Amino acid sequence: MQLTLLKCKLHRARVTHSELDYEGSCAIDEDLLDLAGIREYEQIQIYNVTNGKRFTTYAIRADAGSRVISVNGAAAHQADPGDCIIICAFATMTEAEADAHKPSLVYLNEQNRVIRTGDAIPAQAA
Repeated sequence: MQLTLLKCKLHRARVTHSELDYEGSCAIDEDLLDLAGIREYEQIQIYNVTNGKRFTTYAIRADAGSRVISVNGAAAHQADPGDCIIICAFATMTEAEADAHKPSLVYLNEQNRVIRTGDAIPAQAA
């Protein structure tokens, strides 16, 4: 059996640009891509905390250290500069691989600076 699990996420990133006339995709600071483990051209899910919209696109690299998160093309209708978003990538794996899997979690502040990293989400209290 194959399972799809969270591979990695950039949690509470801030959109810095929204480029409707760009070819498409989401440009993400190269340092953030590398830290999270998101590959260029990899499919990503974006969850807009600000407006509740959820959509799929793919990642491309923005300049390292730029802290850019640019939502481009048709997806630009889903997010505006300043919006708080969560960017996730998923991986398909066997049950045995899933048993050992730990996601790469990168938590950001309002300036898209890393405030902490982790590999587990705490259990939600009732």
